[in-house]
Amino acid sequence: MIHNRIAVMRAERRLSRKDLAAAIGVNYQTIGYLERGEYNPSLELALKLSEFFGVSVHFLFSLRPLEPLSEQLARSEKE
Repeated sequence: MIHNRIAVMRAERRLSRKDLAAAIGVNYQTIGYLERGEYNPSLELALKLSEFFGVSVHFLFSLRPLEPLSEQLARSEKE
């Protein structure tokens, strides 16, 4: 399973699934499938999403569960 931060990134930017889908050229249902982990993105789709959000593919997708961003922020503030 590929884990991702699509829902978090989309919510931060106050985008609907339809808005994000239109921006990258896919059906809005594809975004839902990706967010729920029911569909693994192609390399092209992963690159489009990471480019759209302005983050690396590694930040957006992982083979292991992703650490919540709030925990990453808290840890970086301690350092």
